Amino acid sequence: MTTQPRSVVIIGAGHGGAGLAAQLRQSGFAGSVTMIGSEPHLPYHRPPLSKKFDGAGVEQLLRPAEFYADMAIELRTGVSATAIDRERTTVHLDDGNEIGYDILVLATGSKPRSLPGSTVDNDSVLTLRTLDDARRLGASLSHGNNLAIVGGGYVGMEVAAVARSRGVGVTVIEREDRILARVASAELSALLTDYHRARGTEVLSRRSVVGVRTAGTIVTGIRLTDGSVIDCGTVLVGIGAVPDQSLAVDAGLVCDDGVITDGDGRTSDPSIFAIGDVARRPLDGHDELRRLESIPAATEQAARAAAVILGLEPHQHEVPWFWSDQFDLKLKIAGLSTPEARVITRRVPGKDAVSFFHLAPDDSVVAVETISAPADFMAGKKLINRRTPVNPTALADPAVPLKTIVAESGVPA
Repeated sequence: MTTQPRSVVIIGAGHGGAGLAAQLRQSGFAGSVTMIGSEPHLPYHRPPLSKKFDGAGVEQLLRPAEFYADMAIELRTGVSATAIDRERTTVHLDDGNEIGYDILVLATGSKPRSLPGSTVDNDSVLTLRTLDDARRLGASLSHGNNLAIVGGGYVGMEVAAVARSRGVGVTVIEREDRILARVASAELSALLTDYHRARGTEVLSRRSVVGVRTAGTIVTGIRLTDGSVIDCGTVLVGIGAVPDQSLAVDAGLVCDDGVITDGDGRTSDPSIFAIGDVARRPLDGHDELRRLESIPAATEQAARAAAVILGLEPHQHEVPWFWSDQFDLKLKIAGLSTPEARVITRRVPGKDAVSFFHLAPDDSVVAVETISAPADFMAGKKLINRRTPVNPTALADPAVPLKTIVAESGVPA
């Protein structure tokens, strides 16, 4: 029987860190659990940051404050870890204290990329990763400023949808030839671009920002590579994020675009795990290591790490999935596409719903993107998990029930 650790320290109080702390207690762990969060807030839901940044509902706690006391979880907010001493198994904090651990879990997440060449530092050139960021964005837009969004990723497009629904003028600038170029099919990108444009969002592709125009400390516009200037009073920079791995690097852990882990979250130090956006790990069905920046992935990794720490049998890996709300569209995506995959479109008759199934060369489903089609999403997850060929013609035909296609796809692996 595996000896359980006496103490677990978690650096990071987001979905992964908070989920792990709860999982440990709910699985019967009797040792000490300490969670260190650099923000002054209790752990909160991240999706409202881009979906409700301008309203009172932006702050939604993961659990009430009394939960942590009731579960004997020591939560230290407003404190940052500054160093890991692996030899002494201690973590140094910026308040001058240090804390020992038997098991250390890094759930430090990721940091937003800054706008290249920009030296502007004020409350009108913003990124969106924290609750305070969301409040600054809402405050800036409350003055009636037009909004320029640099980067057409999911967060940027979600903010664009909310801002347009509030009557804010929005321009999205994307350096690639389409929005969501790295994370979505061309078919989904085209549909969403048309949907946003029809609602007043200006979407500019193949252009980059070369500078911010100001009047004193006030932002008045951004200059693009084609020489044009977009008038705006608020700039949201959404050009991706990098793993917050500095602690791990300084501690000598193996890192490469994230902290390298095995499938259970173990790093190169057996006493240290990494979960969430900061972890780069193997995925079923894929040769290379991947970082998954999603809440479902962080939650699953937390549950798996908790089981391994306690010597329990972890659950089977879940098919990666993501979601996004844009205007009245409900997007759900499962799996990870590959460059050689072909896309099969399946429309739901009589409804504003469509699904894009990504097929590998052997006609097995590797990913599915759905818009307002929850049944297609669930069927897609099952097909991805089974990894057996399907009939592409039947998949494209809405007259053929998906449950029939799933049933004919074979026994789950």
